[in-house]
Amino acid sequence: MHGSVGAALIDSAVVAPMDPAARPSYPLEPSADEMRSEAEIASSFLMQFIEDLPGAPASDLEELAEAAADFREPPPEDPSAFHDLMERVGAAAGKGFLTPGPGYLAYIPGGGLWAAAVADFIAAGINKYVGVWHAAPTLVQIEATAIRWLCELFGYPEEARGILTSGGSLSNFSAIVAARRSKLPDDFLDGTIYLTDQVHASVTKSAVLAGFPERAVRTVPRDTRLRMDPEALRRMVREDRAKGSTPFLVVPSAGTTNTGAVDPLEDIANVAADEGLWMHVDAAYGGPFQLTERGREAFIGIELADSITLDPHKAMFLPYGTGALLVRDGPRLREAHAVHAEYLQDLAEEGEIPNFTDYSPELSRDFRGLRLWLPIKLHGLGAFREALDEKLDLTRFLDHELRRADGFELPWQPEVTVVAFRYRPRSGDAEAFNRRLLEQINGSRRVFLSSTMIDGRFVIRACIVSHRTHRDRIEEAAEIIRKAAFDLGT
Repeated sequence: MHGSVGAALIDSAVVAPMDPAARPSYPLEPSADEMRSEAEIASSFLMQFIEDLPGAPASDLEELAEAAADFREPPPEDPSAFHDLMERVGAAAGKGFLTPGPGYLAYIPGGGLWAAAVADFIAAGINKYVGVWHAAPTLVQIEATAIRWLCELFGYPEEARGILTSGGSLSNFSAIVAARRSKLPDDFLDGTIYLTDQVHASVTKSAVLAGFPERAVRTVPRDTRLRMDPEALRRMVREDRAKGSTPFLVVPSAGTTNTGAVDPLEDIANVAADEGLWMHVDAAYGGPFQLTERGREAFIGIELADSITLDPHKAMFLPYGTGALLVRDGPRLREAHAVHAEYLQDLAEEGEIPNFTDYSPELSRDFRGLRLWLPIKLHGLGAFREALDEKLDLTRFLDHELRRADGFELPWQPEVTVVAFRYRPRSGDAEAFNRRLLEQINGSRRVFLSSTMIDGRFVIRACIVSHRTHRDRIEEAAEIIRKAAFDLGT
């Protein structure tokens, strides 16, 4: 009887209507009007931010610590107005390097396409899990299709596979793991990796993270153009093998960060084939220039690589956090990363659509594919090709302008879009002069350049990649550089 009464009470509680006055509010679930208002405020902010980029300073490095200190605060218990928060975000966005602006010529710029920003907004709102195809088959196919487009760019066969990563560092890491799993036994510490001193630092870092001691990373001599010497590579491989090491991987560059140098990829591929090495090309910066005729000519042999890193957030102008790894023999990438998990037994096996978790260290990840797929579909590859050709032309223009000016040294012809230069002062310390020259150039706040050290010498570099950088800004940059050198030298 007691049980019957209890059941009756439960039943009546279930069916009893809720008092409207007692209905709880759900602040984490805004109404349609609230979502619309916040989206309009955010989009208005972004549109104004982008419209202001041409006139904004290329860098704002004043009182950086003080500006950052304004954002050190305890977590709030009570809500804030969205409009007020966006004002604070706007103030924060102006400090530091203006990486999306037309005057940012430092390091490797990342402009950030509007269409990609819209894609990220949509992807975050949809918030579907794309690690396994069964969870979101059409979205996973969108990403797989975009990756296939990248594979086709380099002439990779149908069995090639790839993964979108957070950037070139993670791509290089996964490539080294794939090469290690393919070429070496589980006891792999005698494996040897070959690169030049011009390759990106992420390669050595990735090798260490993949379990190799730093002594396993061998530096190959390079020529006067800062390119790997293939015959020196061959000699080193044979000498190391005779000493008991196991050479297994060579990592040439298709556009170095320092000067944009491109290693002789076809010759290196021949050495790799002869010596049984996995060839991984770090094309994080240069890879998208494969879209252009000049890029394809510079990168002859890249199609022979076992794997390729490229960063669409560089020369495809996408937001930071968009890297890619492509592997010619797709199953090798999967074998290097796939593990079994009982809790995934309800999901479908991989078929024509890949399970991305089996190709990457990441299990949870955002839907990166839309930020690549949507801009390509919206604009077409022709628009990207035209923009990249423009950057190549602008690079040649800046190189020409500095070469014809008195006092400038440009030891290396640009192979992609980096112009590396120094100035020869009439007297005094050349390195100190060039350090002051860089400060003077960046002090204009119209352009922002960076520096590097090559063979012990301080070198200034301008890298032209942003889709927002055009002839007017590079003409201005040339004049700023020449004037800064003249002012310091008189």
